[in-house]
Amino acid sequence: MFDLISLIKAAGYFGVFGIVFAESGLLIGFFFPGDSLLFTAGFLASQGFLNIWVLALGSFICAVAGDGVGYAFGRRVGPAIFKRENSFWFHKDHLERAHRFYEAHGGKTIILARFMPIVRTFAPIIAGVGVMRYSTFFMYNVIGGALWAIGMSMLGFFLGSVVPNIDRYLLPIIVGIIFLSVLPSIIHILRDKTMRAQLRASISHCLNKIKK
Repeated sequence: MFDLISLIKAAGYFGVFGIVFAESGLLIGFFFPGDSLLFTAGFLASQGFLNIWVLALGSFICAVAGDGVGYAFGRRVGPAIFKRENSFWFHKDHLERAHRFYEAHGGKTIILARFMPIVRTFAPIIAGVGVMRYSTFFMYNVIGGALWAIGMSMLGFFLGSVVPNIDRYLLPIIVGIIFLSVLPSIIHILRDKTMRAQLRASISHCLNKIKK
């Protein structure tokens, strides 16, 4: 938690904007803490370290731009991306998870994915592969970007402004945000037979290694 606060204080607006952009559409961004980063940045804005309007607007622009880059990448690479080998930055399982989520929820995935780590990064790429017209994608992109980037930073700013000594409760709040952000993925995994089977196989594999 203190590392995150120190990161924001040290990197400033451009650090926050860069992470938001990367997590929204670059393959290297799937492990960034977007939700907690925006909330914490909003909290720091309430304490005078940042300007909330610059933070919210800049994060919104970078979120929309990042998704646009992800869409363009998917459009350019197309179905070939599903044949790409795993690497440090790219995992086919993440792409498949985003694809299944898209099939289940359609266009609103672009909005819902904003609040889901990993899916957030790969959803615009899936849209660009050919399943969504750009005009439709752009509409969902703007709505999702506003709800996520502006909403999360404003939430941190609001709570930091009205709750006395909220810094004492910042860690459990961040943990709660992280839990809520991964909850839809957990529910989706538990409802999907194939993913449940993969999960059981992974757990069994880990237990066998521990026993050995």
